[in-house]
Amino acid sequence: MKQIITGGTCHLDARMIGKHLEGWRLEDLDFLIIENVGNLVCPSSYDLGEECKIVLLSTTEGEDKPLKYPSIFAKSALMLLTKIDLLPYVPFKAELARENARRVNPQIEIVELSSTTGEGLDCWMDWLQRRHSVRSPLQAGA
Repeated sequence: MKQIITGGTCHLDARMIGKHLEGWRLEDLDFLIIENVGNLVCPSSYDLGEECKIVLLSTTEGEDKPLKYPSIFAKSALMLLTKIDLLPYVPFKAELARENARRVNPQIEIVELSSTTGEGLDCWMDWLQRRHSVRSPLQAGA
């Protein structure tokens, strides 16, 4: 893990990523996950050289977020619906969140998970493995 200081900007950019990857043996990595700075607006506007974007939507944020911040949902291949262990305790309609995400991006895949209970983590790991296995040899560094 490596922390990148953005210097007060609301996002990471490709230059920041490139600078902080200097000296890393990228050929030894199966995955490089970049967590962009925490909002649903700025990160959608910047290409970091990623193979795909994954958006996290927490059950504590509200099911309206895909409609309120459509850009990141439109550009993401996967939506992780997080904190599903809180569903009995928060006024969040998971089905409506899924519908709203698919209104913005009909192809978006959705995985529901809880980091507390571990529910859904196997589905997310399977998704990552499928994405990794369908990459072309050029993308895989062959």
